[in-house]
Amino acid sequence: MKLAVVGGGSTYTPELIDGFARLRDELPLSEIALVDPDERRLGLLAGMATRMLARAGHPARVTTATRAEEGVEGAGAVLLQLRVGGQAARDVDETLPLECGCVGQETTGAGGLAKALRTVPLVLDIAETVRRLAPDAWIVDFTNPVGIVTKALLDAGHRAIGLCNVAIGFQRRFAASLGVAPERVSLGHVGLNHLTWERAVYLDGEDVLPGMLADHAEEIAADLGMPGWLLRRLGSVPSYYLRYYYLHDAVVEEQRTKPSRAAEVAAMESALLEMYGDPSVDTKPELLEKRGGAFYSEAAVALVASLVGDRGDVQVVNARNGGTLPFLDDDAVIEVPARVDARGATPLPVDPVEPLYRGLIAHVSAYESLALDAALQGGEERVRDALLAHPLIGQAGPADELARRLVDANRSFLPWAVSR
Repeated sequence: MKLAVVGGGSTYTPELIDGFARLRDELPLSEIALVDPDERRLGLLAGMATRMLARAGHPARVTTATRAEEGVEGAGAVLLQLRVGGQAARDVDETLPLECGCVGQETTGAGGLAKALRTVPLVLDIAETVRRLAPDAWIVDFTNPVGIVTKALLDAGHRAIGLCNVAIGFQRRFAASLGVAPERVSLGHVGLNHLTWERAVYLDGEDVLPGMLADHAEEIAADLGMPGWLLRRLGSVPSYYLRYYYLHDAVVEEQRTKPSRAAEVAAMESALLEMYGDPSVDTKPELLEKRGGAFYSEAAVALVASLVGDRGDVQVVNARNGGTLPFLDDDAVIEVPARVDARGATPLPVDPVEPLYRGLIAHVSAYESLALDAALQGGEERVRDALLAHPLIGQAGPADELARRLVDANRSFLPWAVSR
């Protein structure tokens, strides 16, 4: 099977290649097409990918293309991992909101909205190319904000599923803590992308989370940047992204005292690209682990293998709500365990969601609908409405200022705003 990676010039790509090489029996590939408009990065990553596959004895060939039309034709699956505007745009996403007293983060809050505005139109253009040249292909979206981008794809009628590495990261972390194989651990994972809680941790079908919180709450919380008492009070393990909600003011002060994550990642990327250009390097560098995206490759391989192989196993993905969470619209996109087969992903039933989580989920889901409308229709007023609806902003003054400044900062990426 041919698999295309749009955004193949990303420094993440060796993580993917490592997964394809190690899990070759799960997902037999004959061709991996890397698609990226940056010819220099594309060349470096193609060379690195070719050496990694050769070292592993994997038979797949690596091809490259600077345009989606050249890379996706005939693919059985297309992975999206692109970043419009690169780390420079991300730096603005993370620093501009801080000037208005709001959290600066690339997928959450005002920064996440700016990224959606830049990203959704391009993703939909790529998806139309996939529909035309690879009509049977599944589109797997790892591009943030995953929930909004996945909803855009599904609303446009594409064969798409969203993927995030938060759930698999928790599964592996809990399995290591319990000293068991990851396959024995499953999660009571519920919410929206980057707004999720683990309400249960099942070991061979038995919920062991209460005991884990009783014995290891401080340790688990420290990894999330949260206090242990909060996890014990919740009786669940929130994703790292919940710290932006639960500890908003403290996070803003913290972010104001150190460089943006974009600046840190840009420095890592320069070092990684230099490594990838070394013809003697044929294994994934240790530095890549600090870049983010841990276990992304294994989640991606498992998801694509289930879609093309009709396996019918359970994975945590972003898919249509369809009544799973009755307090949300059916066409909302949620992140929960789902059965994955050749027809796509069908969310499994979940226990009723407590008001403590339900209110925030509904609030952010409403914001996501407004954000998607702004990304599709344009207009500073729609941007302002989305910001006003977001629980991390929600005030008229900051929403108004952020709308003007975000549109201005991203004008070159927004066709509807260029002429203004």
